[in-house]
Order: sequence, then structure tokens, then C-alpha cells
Amino acid sequence: MSVEYFGRDKWPQAIVIRKDEKVDGISFYSPTEFPQQIGLMSRRKGHVVERHFHNIAQRTIDVTQEVLLIRNGSCIVSLYDDQGEILATIKLSEGDVILLAHGGHGIEMLEDTEILEIKQGPYSAQDDKRHF
Repeated sequence: MSVEYFGRDKWPQAIVIRKDEKVDGISFYSPTEFPQQIGLMSRRKGHVVERHFHNIAQRTIDVTQEVLLIRNGSCIVSLYDDQGEILATIKLSEGDVILLAHGGHGIEMLEDTEILEIKQGPYSAQDDKRHF
């Protein structure tokens, strides 16, 4: 499966998009209510995305969500529920992407690995992260 959803409740805790996922056009995989949206776009040569601005809109964000893109190497991402109990372990390899939406997580590198991380800001390590 090229897109995988992980979690026990109504919202996915994590969404994995494997590098072999293909779309024609644009597909979003995260619920529209998520503060971080993740999608895949595939357009043919000559396609034009009309120029546009994003309007200033007041939003309330109460959770930090992260998107990790494995640029090279591989790792294991462990997902934990709100009580710190393990939910799943997921192997990610070069080209895979994961949205970490809520709950806890840890990452173990299986080899030298480069990861691009994207999350909302501003970010405060002191206020936004709790180790368990």
C-alpha cells in the first residue's frame, strides 16, 4: 500500500506516503481540520498553477505536527498513544514521507540517514516538547 494510516481513534496519528505513491492531479491525505496538510501533486509538462496569494487568516493551532521526508538512508519510527504505550513501528526508507499528527514518537536510524523536517512555527523546544 502506498498510503498508510496509523492510530486508534477517529483521526490518524500518522500518515505515511511511500515513494511509489502516484496520483494524477492533486490528492490530499490529511483531514481538512488538521493544522498541517499533506498531499501529493503530479502535473504534466505545460500545466500551470495559476499565480495566487494565500490570504491572511486567523488560525488556532494547539498541537505541533511534523512532516518528515527521508532524503536518504532508513529509520524506524515508533508511535505511542497519549499514555506512552507503543502503537506501531514503521520502517521508512529513502523517498518516504510521514506526517506525525499527534501522540508520541521516537526515531531510530538504521543507517546514516538524512531527514527533512517540516513543522509549524514559531517553535519553542521548552514549551512544545515533553520526553517520556
